[in-house]
Amino acid sequence: MSARFELPQFVVDRVVAVALEEDLGSGDLTTEACVDPDAMAVAHAVARGPLVVCGGSVFARSFTRVDPSLVVAVHADDGAEIGAAARIWTVRGRARSILMAERVALNLVQRMCGVATMTHAYVQAIPVGAKARVTDTRKTTPGLRALERYAVRVGGGHNHRDDLGAAVLIKDNHRAACGGTRQAIQRARAAAPHTTKIECEVDSLDQLDEAVAAGADIVLLDNMSTRAIQEAVRRVGDRALLEASGGMTLSRIPEVANAGVDAISVGALTHSVSAADIGLDFES
Repeated sequence: MSARFELPQFVVDRVVAVALEEDLGSGDLTTEACVDPDAMAVAHAVARGPLVVCGGSVFARSFTRVDPSLVVAVHADDGAEIGAAARIWTVRGRARSILMAERVALNLVQRMCGVATMTHAYVQAIPVGAKARVTDTRKTTPGLRALERYAVRVGGGHNHRDDLGAAVLIKDNHRAACGGTRQAIQRARAAAPHTTKIECEVDSLDQLDEAVAAGADIVLLDNMSTRAIQEAVRRVGDRALLEASGGMTLSRIPEVANAGVDAISVGALTHSVSAADIGLDFES
């Protein structure tokens, strides 16, 4: 299937430019020594195992930024589920240019495909009939947040707040710094734009009761047992949205979703994901 999401081109350009400067800023001694300037090549990006495809525009831009004459063909769109040995993209043109961009292109798309593949597994673990959605967190790789959050969407998940200015999320240290749950929620309500919902993190049922009574729109249940989550759902009803977070392994997703929460946020989607195994194979 084709993903309905897009990455803004200026974001792709910025990330690719920084990555290429890091890897290619002083040239490519090996390629310049071994490969003739006029040599041409065809190389295929091939999945070494099952994965969800993600990052086609990033892959292509990594090559065309080095050499605009390179041509990239797409065999599987972002969001497609493919198996081992499947071709994802093909790049044609000057062999030197392909070799110079290869590592950057693979580093970025392996990360993105890994995030999309892991997210897809978590989304598939939500039982039929459960209303919970799987979301990411701000525990992203510095400089790669836009790419990783795009990959979460491609994998079927949802994004949490983009950055600190995107939403109010009162955490334990905010409560400690301002004197308590009620005070933090009241101050946030008074200062935040009228379009902003107030979310408050709690780690006990007593804190939950206080947060809901103070008018929190969303309550984040942090590192609670499944039994405590079930009790939280019973107590809150429809007075606030409930998000469960902390220790959300793949095996735990079904029971937490069945407890009745509205969202399950999973930091592991971006901070602990394994890169997908993708190789770039040159034709003989």
